[in-house]
Amino acid sequence: MKSKTVFAALLIMIADNVAAQVYQAQWQEQKSGLTSSFRGLSAVNEKIAWVSGTRGSYARTTDGGQTWIADSVAGATPLDFRDVQAFEANRAYLMSAGNGELSRIYKTTDGGKTWQLQHLNKIPAGFFDGMAFWDENSGIVIGDPIDGHLFILLTNDGGKIWQVLPAEKSPAVMNGEYAFAASGAGIAVYGQKHVWLATGGSAARVFHSPDRGQTWQVANTPIVSGNESSGIFSIAFRDEKHGVVVGGNYKEPNEAKGNAALTSDGGKTWQLIKNPASVTFQSCVAFVPDRLHSMIVAVGTSGSHYSMDAGQTWMKFGDEGYHTLSFAQPAHVGWAAGGEGRIAKLLIAKKQK
Repeated sequence: MKSKTVFAALLIMIADNVAAQVYQAQWQEQKSGLTSSFRGLSAVNEKIAWVSGTRGSYARTTDGGQTWIADSVAGATPLDFRDVQAFEANRAYLMSAGNGELSRIYKTTDGGKTWQLQHLNKIPAGFFDGMAFWDENSGIVIGDPIDGHLFILLTNDGGKIWQVLPAEKSPAVMNGEYAFAASGAGIAVYGQKHVWLATGGSAARVFHSPDRGQTWQVANTPIVSGNESSGIFSIAFRDEKHGVVVGGNYKEPNEAKGNAALTSDGGKTWQLIKNPASVTFQSCVAFVPDRLHSMIVAVGTSGSHYSMDAGQTWMKFGDEGYHTLSFAQPAHVGWAAGGEGRIAKLLIAKKQK
């Protein structure tokens, strides 16, 4: 189905060593065929992407979003799939969030024709928040704290076995500190061993492990926190050193008091962006891959924002609300998804003279 442009184009000036380049970015609305609220999104390449959401639903495209094939996992209608991680058109993982047995992990190897239930949470207080993978076989899931420690699952065999990280190795949190499941993006990995976890509530902090969860360091951030609806909602890294966090107070989506911060030392220290009053509540953030390393895009219920200088300064470029965002590697193509089955494709291309 043909997509239609719903946001005006941005004209972005990018200086390089030869001459100033003018790029055009725009959102394009696409039809998912669902009315679910989407929270999970995984872009594989310029053609393939997966989304996931409420009522046990998911959808995938193999033609760049011209058509989306929508379906639901058998017997999973009560589930809210807050995260999806895809590796190609046929192989993907789904993670649902909810108390006790509503938190689950599924995997398909045939494009969704069948789904294998890999992990069923048996802990009543357990609640999954997000997942990430270093490679197709090695992944990590973060969940709300249990007995004062973040709940973490690890696999190194493609999910055949998900092992609980012992409490003595899992990060200890403050009373009232937890992760958010708004977009499945409160966790980030890089390389083969690095992982960062972001929190909110009573504190907005970032935990970093350089060895797949065996040891952890923690750092405070200037992101707004102090109540159950505020903190860090998403974290992303472009390499081992440079990262970004976004968030705010989801109950006050138009407030812009300290919703984005940056690190250049691997998460040891974090600083607010130069124009903090420019960014309202955001629930997901992503670096644009490859040659546009200085570009970052974020989305939330308050609208979309972008930065062209590695996150130092930001501008708003759309009022439509989205929950989640993902860019394909190494293409400069990304998608956003939100409530009522909304999906939009972000296209970035050099403007023709």
